[in-house]
Amino acid sequence: MSVWQPSAPCTPRACIEATASATAVPRAVLRLAAVTVLMLTGILLSPLGGRIPAGWVRRWCRWIVRAAGVRVRITGATVPTGGLLLVANHISWMDIPLLAAVRPARMLAKSDIRDWPVAGPVAARGALFIDRNRLRALPGTVARIADALRDGQAVGVFPEGSTWCGRAQGSFRRAVFQAALDADVPVQPVHLRYRMTEGPASTAPAFIGDDSLLASVWRVVLTRGLVAEVDVRPLIPPGTHPDRRSLARAAQPGATAQPDWTHTALVT
Repeated sequence: MSVWQPSAPCTPRACIEATASATAVPRAVLRLAAVTVLMLTGILLSPLGGRIPAGWVRRWCRWIVRAAGVRVRITGATVPTGGLLLVANHISWMDIPLLAAVRPARMLAKSDIRDWPVAGPVAARGALFIDRNRLRALPGTVARIADALRDGQAVGVFPEGSTWCGRAQGSFRRAVFQAALDADVPVQPVHLRYRMTEGPASTAPAFIGDDSLLASVWRVVLTRGLVAEVDVRPLIPPGTHPDRRSLARAAQPGATAQPDWTHTALVT
């Protein structure tokens, strides 16, 4: 276990509710095949990098989640261009394409994601990796994030440092917010939630504890009626918070934010 990475108390046995019956298996197989095809398409196109229009990338990311049988609802503030630290709470492997559907970004990812099947090669093309077992590497990681932000890139981060079940959440770690302060760029908070259609929050999409990626994906494609809600919170401009502690608190889901009059909504 990392000496600094937080560990959520959520586990599959304690937190995840039962999913669909065996009669849903044929539909789930088709969904899994569709997700795999889209991921393989991403691997084939990834060498093109920044030459792919951002609008195409956003649509591709939404298609991945939709192919898994999950409706996507994006609401909230307009996301600006230029250097931007994009931060969100962390529940599921689907958080990554959902965050990129808001704005394509270089994701900060743990180093072992390189070994994930299918998704690993895609991440390796553009992600910023962090070795969470080496505390001394953290300042260098923050410096690389700041450099990317100064270059006008968006960087996506899950500051809780661990996935949670969706009914509980962790506190945002402060370190990555130093990069936004150093680069003098805004922070864009995003709140992610998964629920059943016209129903309560669902823990079925959670990727927690000793859960495997394949088990989590299979649970999602088996479940019928899932909705992913993406709430883009008001932007936090540079210079409005004196230190990373107060900046992290302001970005935390549930924090009080100033109203934003550029409200939009998209349902797919």
